[in-house]
Amino acid sequence: MKMLKVKKRTLLWIAGIVWLIAGVNVARLGIISYLEIEQQWYLYVLSVVIFILFGMMFFRMSQKHTKRIMGYEEERQPFWRFFDLKAYIIMAVMMGGGIGLRAAGVFPSWFVAFFYSGLGCALALAGVLFIRNYIASRREK
Repeated sequence: MKMLKVKKRTLLWIAGIVWLIAGVNVARLGIISYLEIEQQWYLYVLSVVIFILFGMMFFRMSQKHTKRIMGYEEERQPFWRFFDLKAYIIMAVMMGGGIGLRAAGVFPSWFVAFFYSGLGCALALAGVLFIRNYIASRREK
């Protein structure tokens, strides 16, 4: 079991990579949808609005999780503790819901274009924030 444990700082790196990969993949779906539709200028504006709204939410979330991670008493933690149970549940519901609804054709391409590109960029930014927090925690040592 010891080999499954990492330094708590490393949890920030793992969170950053997970969020960055998820964000790039979601944004990719949005961009592909933009290429499939007749592009309207207001959809780009909506993408920016979604990015700002989710970006603010993910910024606060990254601060909360960083504080939680760095607050662990033991230096080494299981690698999966970069999320707490609530975060895993939220991620599963969001991913399952998004994949299921998109596969069922519930979302039209214009919606996927603006929403997924804004959301994906915000997710990727959260990954960058976690990686930044990892780098900052190394400097503090």
